[in-house]
Amino acid sequence: MVHALASGSAELASCVVLTPAEVIKQNAQVLQSGPRGRQSASLEALRMVWGSDGRVMRRLWSGYSALVARNLPFTALHFPMFEFFRGHLWERRHRRGRSLDERRRIGSRPISGDRLQAASGSIAVSLIEVGAVTGAAAALSGAIAAFVTTPTDVVKTRMMLLDGDAGVGGRQAQQGKAGNTGFRIAKNILRETGVHGLFRGAIFRIAWTALGSGLYLGSYEMAKSWLKADSPPTGNTEHTSA
Repeated sequence: MVHALASGSAELASCVVLTPAEVIKQNAQVLQSGPRGRQSASLEALRMVWGSDGRVMRRLWSGYSALVARNLPFTALHFPMFEFFRGHLWERRHRRGRSLDERRRIGSRPISGDRLQAASGSIAVSLIEVGAVTGAAAALSGAIAAFVTTPTDVVKTRMMLLDGDAGVGGRQAQQGKAGNTGFRIAKNILRETGVHGLFRGAIFRIAWTALGSGLYLGSYEMAKSWLKADSPPTGNTEHTSA
C-alpha cells in the first residue's frame, strides 16, 4: 500500500508535465505522409494543435484524464510488484550464498539490495548481480502491469488523436462529436471489434515495457550502488574503526 500510494501520487504530478508532450507525439505519429520538406512532424503537429480555434490549452491537456487512467493503475501495480519480486529474489539469493550467521544478523524478512549490501560489508553484491536481480524483477512486474492496463492505453490513444484526417478518419470524428469520453470510446471499441480490440497491441506493449523497465530500473540500481560504494562516509555514520 505504501509503494502504491507513493508511486500513484507521483504519477498524478508527472502526468501534468507529460500530457502535452504525449498529445504532440501521438498526433505527429499519425500525420499523413506528404511532402513536408525538412519540416519536423512534431512541429507540424504542434502547429495544428496551436491553431485549434482558440482551444490550445484544452487540447494540450485533453488527454490528462486518459493518461492518468492508464499510468496510475500501471504505476500502482508495477512498483508494489517490483518491490515484492525484488525482495523475493534477494532473499533467495541471500539464502543460497550467505552464512547462517549473516542471515540471523540481517533477518528473515524480504530484503532489498541496499540492506543486503549494508549488512554484508566488504562482501557487497556485485554491480552485475544488482542489475540482474533488479532488472528481472522490473521486467516481470512491468510485463504483468502492461498487460492489465492495455485497454486503458488503447482508449488513451484514441482520446488524444485529433479529429478529422489526422490519421484515424471518420470514426474518430464521430467519437469526438458524441463526446470524447473514455467510457464512450471503450464502448465504441467493444461494439466494433469486441474485447480483442481493447487488447490490440498487448504483446508488443508487454515486450517493450518489460525490456524498458528492466533496463531502466536495473541500470538505475547499478548506478546507485556504484555511487554509494564510491562515496565517502558521512559524519552521521554509527560505524567506528576497529
